[in-house]
Amino acid sequence: MKAMVLQWPGPIETAPLQLMELPVPEPGPGEILIKVEVCGVCRTDLHITEGELPPHLQPIIPGHEIVGTIAKCGPGIHRYFGGERVGVAWLGGTDGTCTYCLRGNENLCENPIFTGYDVPGGYSEYTVAREDFVYPLPGAIASGEAAPFLCAGIIGYRALQRAELPIGGALGLYGFGASAHILIQIAQHLGSEVYVCTREEHHQRLAKKMGAHWVGGADAIPPKKLQSAIMFAPAGPLILPALTALDKGGTLALAGIYMTPIPEMDYSKYLFLEHTLRSVTANTRQDGRELLQLASTIPLHTHTQEFPLELANEALLALKQDCVNGAAVLRISAP
Repeated sequence: MKAMVLQWPGPIETAPLQLMELPVPEPGPGEILIKVEVCGVCRTDLHITEGELPPHLQPIIPGHEIVGTIAKCGPGIHRYFGGERVGVAWLGGTDGTCTYCLRGNENLCENPIFTGYDVPGGYSEYTVAREDFVYPLPGAIASGEAAPFLCAGIIGYRALQRAELPIGGALGLYGFGASAHILIQIAQHLGSEVYVCTREEHHQRLAKKMGAHWVGGADAIPPKKLQSAIMFAPAGPLILPALTALDKGGTLALAGIYMTPIPEMDYSKYLFLEHTLRSVTANTRQDGRELLQLASTIPLHTHTQEFPLELANEALLALKQDCVNGAAVLRISAP
């Protein structure tokens, strides 16, 4: 099979992913083999490729927004028979026995397995996943549209819960990439006004097109106090204007797996008046199930730009340069 393999992290400008021919993997007990149709391109993939996230497995095949069909079932599989269309997300496995798993916080598992980081991911023609960590996909959602739901959508949805947006409250979105352009649709469905702060003009245009109540620059202060805000941009300095924009008792959720350093802050200016600053770590399977249900019932749509598998470096470079409007997706096989 063809796969884009990261032997060692490096600047994406140096094209560190290499197209290689590898054996098709065999699914073990409790695993399924998936013929990959599309795989979303996530900013986390960029952080892994460039080494901002320390290597866990090398070499590694990145990719964790995977859509494909089951090609083969390993021993002990009872939910699937082969041929079903499924999705694979960032959280690829947990131990199920640690304190956090037992209390329902599997996203905080002591021994997690992350797709495209701890185990090979979806930048390849085939991949293996645990049966209990794949999602059946609603038939009404096209594969290209579905791929960004599997990380951008799920993490955005979890971030919205962490931000504790009240019914009808004003929501701020900082950055308007793959997650934000999905989340704005959920917030609008809930009756909220959405205020978008983002630096790129094409992202601003997309936010306006999608019905944002107000759009400004990355560090702009919206004209109305926000009850909740979500930071998608991995830029620590933007946390200060985002906290400034909050109403009394407001909450800011940080949705990225990576963040540049946060400047020192004046407590009385930024955190007093019961402002809450929260992080978001991975997702639970319940988050994924709820998001995919919303995707088919609202319904949600994604704006995508497709690249062939062999142009994965170029797709990540476009993401780094903020040239992608919406989400980037690798097309690996025909529908």
